[in-house]
Amino acid sequence: MRITFLGHVGMYVETQHGSILCDPWFTPAYFGSWFPFPRNDRLDVTPFGSPDFLYISHLHQDHFDPDWLAAHVEPSARVLLPEFKVPYLEQELRALGFEEFVRCPNGEVVDLDGLQVAILAQNEPADGPLGDSAIVVGDGETRILNQNDARPGSAEELRRLGPYDGQFVQFSGAIWYPVAYSFPAQEMDRLAREKRSNQMDRARQYVEWVDADAVFPCAGPPAFLDPDLFALNDIDGSPANIFPDQLVFLDELERHGIETGHLIVPGSVVELTPGSCTVTHPTDGSDRDPFEHKLAYLQQYASDWGDWLRAERDGWSDGPVDLVEALAEWFEPLLADAPATRKGVDGVVVLDVGGSEPGDGSVAIDFVDGKVREWTGEPAVYRIEVDRRLVEACVQRHLEDWVNALFLSARFTAHREGGFNEYVMTFFKSLSPERMAFIEQTYAEAGGAPDEWFERDGWRIQRYCPHRKADLVVCGELDGSTLTCSLHHWQFDLETGRCLTSDRRNSGDELRIDATRIHADGPPG
Repeated sequence: MRITFLGHVGMYVETQHGSILCDPWFTPAYFGSWFPFPRNDRLDVTPFGSPDFLYISHLHQDHFDPDWLAAHVEPSARVLLPEFKVPYLEQELRALGFEEFVRCPNGEVVDLDGLQVAILAQNEPADGPLGDSAIVVGDGETRILNQNDARPGSAEELRRLGPYDGQFVQFSGAIWYPVAYSFPAQEMDRLAREKRSNQMDRARQYVEWVDADAVFPCAGPPAFLDPDLFALNDIDGSPANIFPDQLVFLDELERHGIETGHLIVPGSVVELTPGSCTVTHPTDGSDRDPFEHKLAYLQQYASDWGDWLRAERDGWSDGPVDLVEALAEWFEPLLADAPATRKGVDGVVVLDVGGSEPGDGSVAIDFVDGKVREWTGEPAVYRIEVDRRLVEACVQRHLEDWVNALFLSARFTAHREGGFNEYVMTFFKSLSPERMAFIEQTYAEAGGAPDEWFERDGWRIQRYCPHRKADLVVCGELDGSTLTCSLHHWQFDLETGRCLTSDRRNSGDELRIDATRIHADGPPG
C-alpha cells in the first residue's frame, strides 16, 4: 500500500485493487483563519485528480474543500459514503457533480473487488457538522486506520477491524476553547495547559488502543496567518498552547515508550507492507524545516498569502444587514420547534456586534421566550463579541452551520456564565428546519439508551458516558467519588450522578448510578 500525504489529513491511497482520495484540503478555511500546516500550496496535485474512490469524512471545511474538488477531481470517482443519519454530505457532493455512491453500513466491511473498506460513522449532535467518521482501508495484505477527527468511544470497535499496519490520528487542537474565551490570564493559562495535555493524552490513548505498527500524527494543527490570529501558532512549544505540532506529539509518544511514530509532511510517500514501513519525504529535504524554524516559516507563509487575506477580509459582508430583523425571521421558527434545545440553553445568548443605533445593535436570542430581539444589556448564558460583518456574512450566505464557519474561525471573544453548554453550539450548527428536527429527535431518544452497567470500587455505574457514549469500562477513571471520562474529560459526581463539566440543565447529562451498591457498606471512603 502506498500513501501520498497531501497535508492536514488529506491522503491519496494506492493499492493493487484501486485508489482512494481522502479529505483533500487546500483552500483556507473559516473566514481565512485556518491554513494547512505545513503548507501544501506548492504541491503538484495533478496525480491525484482521477481516483477510483473519494472519501470525505465529514463536512468541516478543513476536510471538505468544495472549491478544490470542483477544480481538480474527476466526478467519475465513486464516493465512499458514511452511514450518517442526515444526508448533507451526499447532497453537497452531488451538487459538485459526483453521482456514484458506495453506501457503507456503519462498521461493516465492504469488499470492492479486493479493496476492503469499513467506515465508522458518528452521529451524535456534537459530532462534526452533525456527523463525523473514520475509515479502515485494506488490500488483503495491509490495513490502515484513517481516524482523522473521529473519536470512537470503544476500543473494541476499533480493534475488531484490525490489526493495523498504519494509523493516522489527530492529536492537536481543532477548537476555539479556551483561546476565544474571556478568562482571566491565570485561568486561561491553566485551562490551556489542561486542554493541550488532555488532547494529546486522548490521542495517545487511541494509539495504545489501536496498536498499529506505524503511527502518523495528522489532522492538525492549522496555521494561523492573519495578524489578528498569528499568536495562536505554537512557536516555542509553550505548554499553554493548544495547537502543538507533529514533533511535539512524536516526542510525547516516545516519552511513553511508543516508538512507532513517523513524521509526514505534504508530499511524503508512505510505503506499507506487513511488518515494514518506509517514509520518503519531498526531494527538497525540508520535512523538518516547518517545525525547527517555525516562526520564519510562518512569516514567509503569511507574506505569500497576504493579498489573499486582505481580499478575504474585505469580502466578508456585501453590505449592512438589520441583524435583529433578519435573525428573528430566520431563528424564531426554529426556536418554536426546539423545546429540548430551548430547555437546555434556558437563557439568553447574545451576539454582541457593538452596534449603537436601534435596529443596528447587538442581538439577543431568548431561548426561554423563543424570540430574537435587540439586546438591552441583560445577563446572558453566552455573550459573543464578534465583528458584525462576520454575522452579516452568515446571514447573507444563509449558513446553516455557524460552528463550521464562524466559531471555528476563533474570530470572536466569548463570555459565559458557568460551564460549557453544548446545547448552545448544537443550536448554531442546526439552523434549518431539517437539522433542528434531527437534533430534537436525537434529544428525545437519548433517554432510551441500553440499560448496561459496570462495577468498579463498590460503585455500579452506567456503562456509556451520556456525553458522547464512550465506554466507561475503558475510558472511566475513578478518583474517590468522581469519575472522569478520559475521552473528552467530562466528570461526574458518583454520589448524585451530576455532571460536573456541563452547564446544561437537562437530566440527559446525568450519569446513572445504581442505588444498590455492590458492597453492603457502600463504596470505599
